[in-house]
This record gives sequence, structure tokens and C-alpha cells, in this order.
Amino acid sequence: MSHLTGKIVLITAAAQGIGLASVHAFLKAGAKVFATDINAQKLAELDGTPNLTTMVLDVLSTEAVNKAVAEIGRIDVLFNCAGVVHSGGIMESSDKDLDFAFDLNVRAQVRTIKAILPQMLERSDGNIINMASVASSVKGIPNRFVYTATKAAVVGLTKSVAADYVDKGIRCNAIAPGTVDSPSLHQRWEDTGDFEKAKAAFIARQPIGRIGRPEEIADLAVYLAGAGYTTGQVHVIDGGWTG
Repeated sequence: MSHLTGKIVLITAAAQGIGLASVHAFLKAGAKVFATDINAQKLAELDGTPNLTTMVLDVLSTEAVNKAVAEIGRIDVLFNCAGVVHSGGIMESSDKDLDFAFDLNVRAQVRTIKAILPQMLERSDGNIINMASVASSVKGIPNRFVYTATKAAVVGLTKSVAADYVDKGIRCNAIAPGTVDSPSLHQRWEDTGDFEKAKAAFIARQPIGRIGRPEEIADLAVYLAGAGYTTGQVHVIDGGWTG
């Protein structure tokens, strides 16, 4: 029997990248998974998978989040995986970029936690995993002002939730990846105008000599779902970048 057998897991941004890898990892660990994403087409590719339910969900809408949580019912593990990366320093940042990044990277996590926390408190049992980044309060990354600021906020909200509910059976941790292979990363390489050069530059700054795999981040999420003595922590997984 897998250690998450019978557990119900909600994952946001589950149609690709780390979210998709996490869907498969949690299923393998025995959990029943609700995979949500704004991308209905990508999400539909998962339809028919045993122990998996797909739901189109806009995490920017409080109403939509509350409705989805009410429909699902019991949720043992929440994995907040949705996010966006903006490039540029503070002088290149716009109010529009800041507003959108804080809404998707930070407030979306607040929405899902507020929607799910009451039922977790009723059971005195719950596990929240938030996607942060080493580009946050962990490390300053050049040309990532908006992203770094919002991911630092994720670290703060994670530690705050953990501190408030540590004696009520709730655990809340953050995952802080380094550079991980994903469709969004490939798009950023493409946007530079020289995909191979950009890819080589990213790999060159990795002490371990390669980009992280989504499955490796997913394995950490599964570990945290069962790690009963861990809360309020930022779990760095970056191939030695910040080592």
C-alpha cells in the first residue's frame, strides 16, 4: 500500500510542467487527484486516467475557487502550483505586470488556502504545499524583479500560515526550485531569439550540470505530503545553485 492511499489531493496548474508531473507522482503514491487548470484542452488529455478527476479552474477567481472546493468536498493535500514568470529588472516592470504576478503567484494561493482551510481545521488535519522559487527571499536572480518579489511573498505567506495553524494539525511548506524544464522555460528560451544559446546559458549556471526535471520536483511534493514533522519550511531543490 502506498503511503498516500486514500488521500485526496488538489493540484493547480496541473495540465503541464511540474503540475502534470505531480499529478502522476501523487497517483503513483496512491492518492486520488483532482487536477485543475485554466487550459481545458491540455487538461482533457488526462481524462480517463484512473483515480483522477479533471476540472477547469481559473485560480484568479475567488468565486470559481470556492465553487470548485465545494464540489470536491474533502481535500487532504493542496498543491498550489500555478504561477507566471516575468523577465526584467525593477525599471522594466510595469504596474500591470506586478498586479498580474501578485494575483497569480500570491493571491491565487491565498484564495485556495482560504477556501480549503476551514474543512482542514474541522478535521485537525491538512497539508498545504506552495510553489515558491529560489528566486525569492532565498536568492536574488538578475532580471527577475517581479517574479522574485512575488515568490518572496509566497515564502512569507507559507511561513505565516504554518505558524498560525501548527498546533491545529495543519502543515504548510513551500518548494523552491531552481531552473526546471518546462514549456514556459522553453518559451523563454525561444523569446530570446536564440533558443540553443539561451538553453546553454541556463545549463552553464547549474552547478549540477543540467536543468531540473519536473518529476524531481513532483517527488519532493509527494514527500512533503507525507512528511508529518515538517512545516513552515522552504525546501530548496536547485541542483546546488544556492549551495
